[in-house]
Parts: sequence; structure tokens; C-alpha cells
Amino acid sequence: MKVVCIIQARMGSKRLPGKVMKEVLGKPLLEYQIDRVRRSRFIQELVIATSNNDLEQPIIDLCNRLSVAFFRGSEQDVLSRYWEAAKKYEATVVVRLTSDCPLMDPAIIDAIIAIFLSKRNQYDYVSNTIERTFPRGFDVEVFSMKALDEAYEKAISPSDREHVTPYFYLHPEKFNLGNVKNTIDLSHYRLTVDTEEDFQLIKNVIHYLHDKQVESAQLEEISILLREKPEWALINAHVEQKKVDDLI
Repeated sequence: MKVVCIIQARMGSKRLPGKVMKEVLGKPLLEYQIDRVRRSRFIQELVIATSNNDLEQPIIDLCNRLSVAFFRGSEQDVLSRYWEAAKKYEATVVVRLTSDCPLMDPAIIDAIIAIFLSKRNQYDYVSNTIERTFPRGFDVEVFSMKALDEAYEKAISPSDREHVTPYFYLHPEKFNLGNVKNTIDLSHYRLTVDTEEDFQLIKNVIHYLHDKQVESAQLEEISILLREKPEWALINAHVEQKKVDDLI
């Protein structure tokens, strides 16, 4: 059984172009995320899945510099890109992350992978997003390669092809779905990067963690920081999440 984490990334985000390569303290946001994901105990291979568009070259250059595997595929059919990347790297269990989550917590990733592995005869898909109790920016989805094969073969709507996992949770009659809830509801926090306001909040947090020399702080510590600095959470409190996330 091979656990492969695939982070989908591209430069052409509509609301904040080039967001994954925006820098804080001289380091791209995607590199912050890669560093955190690499602390996972269960992930055996990390792959950045980007498109064939020439605009993606900065992402490829970063992958080469960090010795991270990458895959280039369709820009519009992200499900196809994702499936091809999983096939190439021989995944049997797939961990899906998006590249707008620079504060991703490896402990959360591992907790969800552990639940999936311990109940793999019970679930096809496990995430912390079906009933949201984690902040945006900490979304983790884990599913079997068998389930991804089925989605790739049967999903036909443009939305299903542009976004990898809706076919799972929109068809609960076909897949056994598991949801992981946080002990405290932190869903009111927004720690993803999709707008300039999002970026400002993330920049504040990264600077604080750097100054305190706790760059690896987990969600619990970050949530305490936001309670201590409630004005920070207000920076992007007005930002509305799109009903279906922008193609990433």
C-alpha cells in the first residue's frame, strides 16, 4: 500500500494570480506548505500536480530546487491530471491537498490518513470537509485509488472534471464517506490564500511564528494566536468562499 500526497498547484488563480509563489520572508507560500507536508509520518511520496501551461515554470523550478516530484497535465480537466499523476506514482491511497494552504498541519494530515487506513474496508473517502469544523486552509481528503479510478471513468460534468473530488461526496450512494470533526469548531477562521486580504493574514501569522521561532506551530497554537489577536481574523472575515473552489 503506497500513500501518495498530491498537491494541485497552478499560477493562474483568478482572484490572486501567482498566489502559490507569493513570498513571505523570501520564501514562496508553496514552499512553506511543502515543508509542513514533508513532516507527515504516513505520506510516502509527495507530488505537485500542475498544468502544461508555460506559466507554471516557477512551480517546476521550485520542485526541482526542493527535489519534489511533479506531474504536468491538463489545465482544465484537473481530475484527469490528478488521476494520471496518481497512476504515474503508483498510489494505492491518495491524499489530496490544494496549494493555497501554507499553514497545513501534518498532524491533521496523519490523523485523517490513520482513520482511512484503519477503516479502509469501511470507507472509500475520508475528509475533514463534509461537515466543516476545521478552518479553511486545513482541508485534507484521503481516498482509495479504486475510488479515483471510478471518478475518472464516470464523472462527466464539467464541474466534476474541473474539481477532483465532488463526484465522491455528491454520490454518497456510490461511495462510503467518512468525516473527521475537530474537537473545537474553528470553521470561522480562514487560513487559506485566495485574495490579497487572505495573503495579509497569512503573512502576519508567518512573521509571528518566525519571530517566536515556532515555524512548525500546529493548528491549536495558531488558533490560540488568533484568539489573542482577534483583529487579525477580521482582515479577511468578509471574504466569501466560492461555492466551488477556483481551479487550482
